[in-house]
Amino acid sequence: MGLPLGFLLACSGSDGDSTTADAGAASDAAGVDASADATTAVDGAARDGSTVDSAVDAGNWKLTWSDEFNGANGSAPDATKWTAETGGNGWGNQEREYYTNDLANAVVQSGNLVITATTAGAAAHQCWYGQCQYTSARLVTSGKFSQAYGRFEARIQIPKSQGLWGAFWMLGANIATAPWPACGEIDIMENVGKEPAINHGSLHGPGYSGGNPLTGSYTLPGAAKLGDGFHLYAAEWEQNVVRFYVDDVLYETRTNADVPAGHAWVYDHAFFLLLNVAIGGNFPGDPDGTSVFPQTMLVDYVRVYARP
Repeated sequence: MGLPLGFLLACSGSDGDSTTADAGAASDAAGVDASADATTAVDGAARDGSTVDSAVDAGNWKLTWSDEFNGANGSAPDATKWTAETGGNGWGNQEREYYTNDLANAVVQSGNLVITATTAGAAAHQCWYGQCQYTSARLVTSGKFSQAYGRFEARIQIPKSQGLWGAFWMLGANIATAPWPACGEIDIMENVGKEPAINHGSLHGPGYSGGNPLTGSYTLPGAAKLGDGFHLYAAEWEQNVVRFYVDDVLYETRTNADVPAGHAWVYDHAFFLLLNVAIGGNFPGDPDGTSVFPQTMLVDYVRVYARP
């Protein structure tokens, strides 16, 4: 798949204007690293108290953290939960976007987080290739929330167009002391515009990273486009196993037995969450004459569960 989205965060820390939170929260090891949101008592309760809109079994999972994006229209993502990383350094993949912390690129609207990839305002920033061509947003929970094991899910309507690369994923919270790929990476939703019906689920670790991860894919029935509506993307992570789902259809299971000989399974410590829309680079290819901007990724909610 090319270098992972977390390459620069993991290997070089940040560029000069990055706002990456302290990844040292990793030493919290297993369990939940969270505050007020970790006390939710009822598993799967929808934002308005109605029936949960996923297939989570209330007897097997308990909600530990969530963001329902129910803030006021036009408000920024909750700063107690997310940090907006910034920069146009290519992020290890020769991507062409500049990530900002502007409302134009990440805003709460009508009960959704709206991440917008656009050409607007790009010329005001410098990217690795010169004057930037695109802006977008990349949000992380590093230093604010991390958890080892559980069910991690998000209901998302992905962007669509050549060169777009939307993702919901996780990095090991020990990244400061175990640089990527030793920290581990779990990609729950990765889609590139040239594959409108396909979601990729992957694990990156030492000896199986970059263009050679442990990976699988799910194609929407009838080759319908994932970007035409909301879909539920989830991973269930337990000791020595990670299971990947789209719309609660299990399409991939990875265990420690899949790791190449001589290499380590690095999924036994807390990970933090990321949401972003990249533009161009090694995996999706760059935008072309068919690409349309602006594009949005809508996130209805992100929810994290643990075994009771």
